[in-house]
Amino acid sequence: MMRSLWTAASGMKAMQFNVDTIANNLANVSTTGFKKEKAEFEDLLYVSMQKAYSAENTARPVNLQVGHGVVARATARDFSGGNLEQTGNKLDMAIEGKAFFAVRGPGGEIFYTRDGSFKISMTDEGKMLANSKGYPVLDQDGLEIYLDGDIANYEFQPSGEITVRDPDTGVSLPTGQFIGLFQFENPQGLEAVGGNMFRSNTATGEAVLDSETESPSTLRNYFLEASNVQVVEEMVKLITAQRAYELNSKAITTSDEMLQTANNIRR
Repeated sequence: MMRSLWTAASGMKAMQFNVDTIANNLANVSTTGFKKEKAEFEDLLYVSMQKAYSAENTARPVNLQVGHGVVARATARDFSGGNLEQTGNKLDMAIEGKAFFAVRGPGGEIFYTRDGSFKISMTDEGKMLANSKGYPVLDQDGLEIYLDGDIANYEFQPSGEITVRDPDTGVSLPTGQFIGLFQFENPQGLEAVGGNMFRSNTATGEAVLDSETESPSTLRNYFLEASNVQVVEEMVKLITAQRAYELNSKAITTSDEMLQTANNIRR
């Protein structure tokens, strides 16, 4: 069977994957803290009919090769910051920089997120800072954060420090806790698990306290980080992927017509 059929088919599969990735970006254009992805591809195995060589009195300066198409190999996530949107909610927090918040899941596993739309969860121990799923937000020591008393008296500093204002004197007093902000050597290795959360692994390296890095981040209270998806950019990519899909489909049609012509030669 003609090699072009399988080559074009691989191109259609790759472009379908590309469209799937773009569609996910567009679907999350309003998701807080969402980071867009880009599909990455590589060419497949080549068959060498003749190789370039150099010998006495004769030389072939170029190769004669034909490829077998393309395959999707990775999805690279763009962790550049999104726009900060003011909300007026004290428990909304955005990060300027490369850091992530940390939350603890039901099984004790720690997840990382850029979504700072936090809430108060009522527990037996007190008022706990949590995300929308009820997962506790962790401090720099990996402990839950409890905000006892009037929430209006608590303040969150740009460094992540949590202070409480004395209602009588108006003086802000330290609580000894900091909102946990963490960075990774290789954030591209983070595994998305849904719910605006990521899971670390051996590829990312250990989570490092943001304050111990060369470029510490800044916590912005009363703000949320918007998605970094650019709709116009994604629409252009979508059109390009659609046209590439159509061209590969046309290549399959052409190959089929050529096979049909060959089959009809004896008639």
